[in-house]
Amino acid sequence: MALLPEVQNHYGKLKFYINGRWVESESDQVYEDVNPATGEVIAEFSSATDGEIEQAVQTAQAAMSSWREVPLRDKARYLFDLRGKFEEHFDMLCRVLVQDHGRTIGEARGTVRRCIENIESACSALLLLTKGDYVTDLARGLDQALYWEPRGVFLIITPNNIPMHA
Repeated sequence: MALLPEVQNHYGKLKFYINGRWVESESDQVYEDVNPATGEVIAEFSSATDGEIEQAVQTAQAAMSSWREVPLRDKARYLFDLRGKFEEHFDMLCRVLVQDHGRTIGEARGTVRRCIENIESACSALLLLTKGDYVTDLARGLDQALYWEPRGVFLIITPNNIPMHA
């Protein structure tokens, strides 16, 4: 069985993206990411320190207030741009997934396609979640308004077998 050409032999030590910039972890807990087909180390990554986690959460919470002010059209544009990047780099993303996770190329294509479908769902959900509902005459002299608003920051931990579905 021939191996797919690798996207990159080694990605180096991976960094965290916090507050709009890439930062190296201060943690001394460093792990190796191994290509399951070859056994070669393709990257190193650190476990985040408590301070790095706190900084990432605080930064995300601070960004929520400005994100609330972004017009719906612009939010949708960000998501559509993300979808476009997944389409543009579809083959490379599939090969990275094979290299990193050991999936077959067919499984990787299905996974990346599913990620694109998730982004498309998020694009359409923007309209549904921000519309708000208004019910008149819920009871005599009583109307009801329902508005969807973001609650805040949350963390997603994806299972090892579907790492791109975040």
